[in-house]
Amino acid sequence: MSYPIEIIRHSLAHVMAAAIKKLYGDVKFAGGPAIENGFYYDFDTEHKFTPEDFAKIEKEMRDLIKSNGRFEQKNVSLDEAKKIFADQPYKMEWLNEYDAAGEALSIYNFRDFTDLCRGPHVESSKDLPRDSFKIRTVAGAYWKGDSRNKMLQRVYVDAFATAKELEEFEKMQEEAASRDNRKLGRDMDLFHFEPEYAPGAVFWHDKGYKIYRRLIDYVRMRQERAGYLEISTPSVMDKSLWETSGHWAKYGEHNYSGKTQDGKVFCVKPMSCPGGMLVFGQGIKSYKDLPLYLAEFGKVNRYEAAGGLSGLMRVREFTQDDAHIFCTEDQLEAEVVKVLRFIKDIYSKFGFDKISMKLATRKESEFRIGSDEIWDKAEGALKSALEKNGIEFEIAEGDAAFYGPKIDNYLKDSMGRVWQCGTVQLDMNLPERFDLSYIGEDGEKHRPIMLHRAMLGSIERFMGILLESTGGNLPLWLSPEPVVVTPISEKFKEYAKEVIEQLRDAGVYVGSDLRDEKVNYKIRELSLSKTPIIAVVGEKEMADKTVTLRHLGSEKQETIKLDLFIDQMKQAIKMPE
Repeated sequence: MSYPIEIIRHSLAHVMAAAIKKLYGDVKFAGGPAIENGFYYDFDTEHKFTPEDFAKIEKEMRDLIKSNGRFEQKNVSLDEAKKIFADQPYKMEWLNEYDAAGEALSIYNFRDFTDLCRGPHVESSKDLPRDSFKIRTVAGAYWKGDSRNKMLQRVYVDAFATAKELEEFEKMQEEAASRDNRKLGRDMDLFHFEPEYAPGAVFWHDKGYKIYRRLIDYVRMRQERAGYLEISTPSVMDKSLWETSGHWAKYGEHNYSGKTQDGKVFCVKPMSCPGGMLVFGQGIKSYKDLPLYLAEFGKVNRYEAAGGLSGLMRVREFTQDDAHIFCTEDQLEAEVVKVLRFIKDIYSKFGFDKISMKLATRKESEFRIGSDEIWDKAEGALKSALEKNGIEFEIAEGDAAFYGPKIDNYLKDSMGRVWQCGTVQLDMNLPERFDLSYIGEDGEKHRPIMLHRAMLGSIERFMGILLESTGGNLPLWLSPEPVVVTPISEKFKEYAKEVIEQLRDAGVYVGSDLRDEKVNYKIRELSLSKTPIIAVVGEKEMADKTVTLRHLGSEKQETIKLDLFIDQMKQAIKMPE
């Protein structure tokens, strides 16, 4: 019998837990869901897992699979479950929080391992593959994702239905490693990190900062043409502002804050929303002013656990291309669709054409603000906007922001990986909390509806995604140095300088390599640093006022008149409309 891959992965998670129990004895088990490309399981044990343990665990898993052990499901009462898991503190904590004591609980037995689990699982381990899973890594993970709790060991496993699928995935992972944004950052001299002095913050080098600025310039140009007004709000504001917005209660432990000499507590900006509220609140707004688009490239700081930091993909300081759209209820649907189409078009200019969307709905949480009535209305409005306009989407239950539902945009890169970037979040709560209003046609005050909008999301993270998807082979308009000029010897250095000066005068970012090195050596080095075009000049080029071009990834050369090359470069570096 064949099973869906999610069931295979979840069953293998139980097999791995059974193997680790057998190998390492006194282990406390937390949980282990199936995830994309495999599964993980969290353990609390004195034994510190290392890569040297992986082969031993995998062998024990295969032996257990060969034993044809059955996955036996049983329903038990809450009291029975507490007896079964009396020596498992993480299971007991969950059971003590369980609020449906009259309902039966599902447990699964596999060999000597028993777990709380709804299932389903395969019937027997003989239905599981033996050669299509591999332990990838072990990482730290706080129990329940809360840094105040104990750090557990999370073992990640890649798992597929066939060995061929695993092999293909491993090849893709090798390719991804060669394209890792941290490696490309070094190879291309774009940025670096200083974990000792500023963990999770980027030190931009000239070339990297050019890409960073160019990304912002492009979004700024598109926003201005779409009628957005750009604002800038303070980086440090009073804690009371974040208490009003609800962000302090939700994210207080992730904020950087401190007390000043006058006894006030100030917070380094973790998001731009409250500042946008205060800007809208200045002066009297009329229905004729709506929709009003306020955009901000806000640099924000949020504490992330050191173990979670990962190059440009997860940092503590980053810039958001944030915007807040204030509109009436009648304008809402059109504005949601307009933003979604705007985001999709922006992505296409970077080569990302495979976009999917998820509607994230509320979850029950002590931090969620607003009444159920408001949430019903907000979720219904977003769903209606998607359905009426024929936009395909999935439901992501419980993934909403604490103040409202949202539509998240997911893009697929050249290696098939999916990233959540842009978002549109419907907020009927913060305008209420900040007492925002506009004067309607009836002359009375009305509450605006607000959309939070990010297109690239974090500029740093989007740049990391783009670097890895392209392998550093950026489009010319985004390249920090689309062309580098180099002479074949010292004799032609002055002509090289003349070419560089004319390109710069034409507004082209241009680099130079005037070293007295062999030209083939310089070409090899420039190719490794992902230089798109290398312009070589020598005696013939100087005499004919030409340049000889070598394009990245090609062994072919072409010689072209300098003035024609400059005209071509001026067109090639223009930002897409």
